[in-house]
Amino acid sequence: MPHAHARAAGEEQKRRPRFEVADIFRRYGPAYRAGRSLPLSHLKVMRAIETCRTAALGGHVDRCLSCGFERIAYNSCRNRHCPKCQALAKAEWLERRKAELLPTTYFHTVFTLPHEINGVAQANKRVVFDILFKSVAETLQEFAGDPRHGLGGKIGFTAVLHTWDQQLKQHVHLHCLIPAGVLSFDGRRWIAARRTFLFPVKAMGKMFRGKFIAYLKNAFKGNKLIFPGKLASFHTLGRFAGLVSQLWRKDWIVYSQPPFSGPEKTLDYLGRYTHRIAISNNRILSGADGAVTFWYRDRRDHDKRKRMTLAADEFIRRFLLHTLPKSYRRIRHFGVLANRKKGADLARCRALLGAQPAARPPKMSAPERLLLLTGIDLKQCPHCKSGAMVRIAQIDSHAWSAVDHQPPARDSS
Repeated sequence: MPHAHARAAGEEQKRRPRFEVADIFRRYGPAYRAGRSLPLSHLKVMRAIETCRTAALGGHVDRCLSCGFERIAYNSCRNRHCPKCQALAKAEWLERRKAELLPTTYFHTVFTLPHEINGVAQANKRVVFDILFKSVAETLQEFAGDPRHGLGGKIGFTAVLHTWDQQLKQHVHLHCLIPAGVLSFDGRRWIAARRTFLFPVKAMGKMFRGKFIAYLKNAFKGNKLIFPGKLASFHTLGRFAGLVSQLWRKDWIVYSQPPFSGPEKTLDYLGRYTHRIAISNNRILSGADGAVTFWYRDRRDHDKRKRMTLAADEFIRRFLLHTLPKSYRRIRHFGVLANRKKGADLARCRALLGAQPAARPPKMSAPERLLLLTGIDLKQCPHCKSGAMVRIAQIDSHAWSAVDHQPPARDSS
C-alpha cells in the first residue's frame, strides 16, 4: 500500500513544525562544533537531538492488519533537553503527582537570581543551583514555621529549576508550587493560609538574598568554585568581594501569585513548568540562510508576541547555555512532600483535609500507558483508523557521527 503510506506520511508532515531544533543542529551544528572547543555535555546534547527519531537510533516497522499501511517508527533519544522527548515523560510525572495533590488552594511563587551572578552560575552550575535550591527551601520553611506569618508548621512544596527567558538568555529562577497551608509541628492540625499572598515577598527576598550570599561565600572559601576564562579575576578575594557587594545592593525579586484553586487546576499549572525546555519546536519559524527566527513573548510589553532573529551560531550557543549537569535533579520536593517524609507527613495532611488515601497506579504496558496519559493509540492504524498495527520488522541502530554532513532520515511515523 505505498500510496496509503505516502498519504499518511504527508498528513503527519503537515502536523510537524516546519523547523525543529534538530534541523538547526543538523544544518549548522558541524560548523559550530568545528570552530569551538565544547564541553562533552554540550556535544552529547547536540548528538542526541540530531539523531532523535532517526535511523541512527534504530526502530521498527509496523503494518496494519486491515489496510496494509506500513509505518516506520524510529527510537527516541530520551534526552531531557530534546523538544520531542518530553510529552510522555511529563504525562507520567504528572500522573504520579496526582496522588500527592492536596484538596486545597495552591500558590505559585518564583525566586530569581540577579543577572550579576550569571557568569559564575554558568561556570559552576551544580554548585550554584544547589545553593539556589537550599536558599529557597530554607527561606520558605522558616517563614512557614514562624507563627508571626500566620502559620507556624511544616510546609511542603515542589520546586522546578529554569535557567532561561523567552529570548533564550540566561535567567536562573525557581518556580515553586506551594499548598496554601502547613502541617502543625505536632501533626494534629492542618493550618490553612488566609492571606492573598503566602508570605511578604519583600521580606522573603531579603532572607533569600542573605542565605544565598552566605552559602556562595562558603563555597568560595571552600574552593568549590571555578573561574575560567573571563572570570579568572574572581579568583582574588578582592574581586570576589566586589561581586558580593553588587549582589547585596540588588533587590532580589520574589514573585508570588494569589492562590488558584483545585487539584486539577494545580496539576495543569504544574505541567506548564516541569518538563519545559529552553525553546519548543513550535516556536521556531525559520532556519534558513544562516539564521534562526522564533517567536517569544515580551514580558515587559504586556506579554506581546514578537519575533527575534539570531545568527544560527548564536541560537545554538544560547540553547546550549541551558544544558544541565549530568543527572542533575531540576525538580525537587521539600518539607512534607520530600521523598523521605511524604509517606507519613503527606498521608497525615490528606487525612486532616478529608482526602482519600492515594491509590497506586495500575501496572500497564508502554503503549497502554501512552494511550491513558496522552490519548495516542499506537495500536490503531493512523490511516484507516480501524485496523490494528503489528510489528513486522526491527531496524538496528547504526553508527552515525555528529559531524557527518549527511544527517539521518527523520521519522516518518
